Amino acid sequence: MWRATVLTLYPAMFPGPLGHALAGRALGQAWSIEARDIRAHASDRHGTVDDTPAGGGPGMVLRADVLAAAIDAVADDRPRLLMTPRGTPLTQARVRGLAAGPGVTLVCGRFEGVDERVILSRGLEEVSVGDVVLSGGEAAATLLLDACVRLLPGVMGDAASGDIESFEQPLIEHAHYTKPRDFEGLSIPAELLGGDHKAVARWRKRGSLAATRARRPDLWAKYVASLRGGVDKSRESE
Repeated sequence: MWRATVLTLYPAMFPGPLGHALAGRALGQAWSIEARDIRAHASDRHGTVDDTPAGGGPGMVLRADVLAAAIDAVADDRPRLLMTPRGTPLTQARVRGLAAGPGVTLVCGRFEGVDERVILSRGLEEVSVGDVVLSGGEAAATLLLDACVRLLPGVMGDAASGDIESFEQPLIEHAHYTKPRDFEGLSIPAELLGGDHKAVARWRKRGSLAATRARRPDLWAKYVASLRGGVDKSRESE
């Protein structure tokens, strides 16, 4: 079973949304989650977990000794990830790698951040879910876990559906349509209604190309580079 351990000051926030829908139905079967309270490792009677930043400045910083004790209490070799806006951006490729392993230990930061010494001494991998600042790492941890859990064997009803989504190939995904055929003067594109699978594949490819070029110039540049290198994975669906 794929195991997730979350170190947080707010363990009641888990499983939260992960207890519903796909992740919730698989919870206890394909995966498990344990939320541990960082504050349980404080050494004083007040349960102090933070202190003022060295060198001065606003806010508070999570103490190295308290957080290190919480991490050390999780005695296994699963990847240790610290959710922080200064981390390496999370990618679908990294998610797939994590989902293929035994699970993760996630550290949820709070306040101004975490003492750098515990990051170095405990080998924490700093991960960001976007160029935004959250009030804590819990929401980011939930996002990462949802992305991993849906890829576990048996979680998605159609496992192949995960192979054609945005970021699984060099392009973002095409638009989708379903019933009714006409909605407020807008119709489903004719190419999707004729039963010609090759025509559908061509339409979807064109849609992915147009969306990627317009919305994600960074991915578009990578896609163009892949063509120059003779690699075009998106042609596999044609």
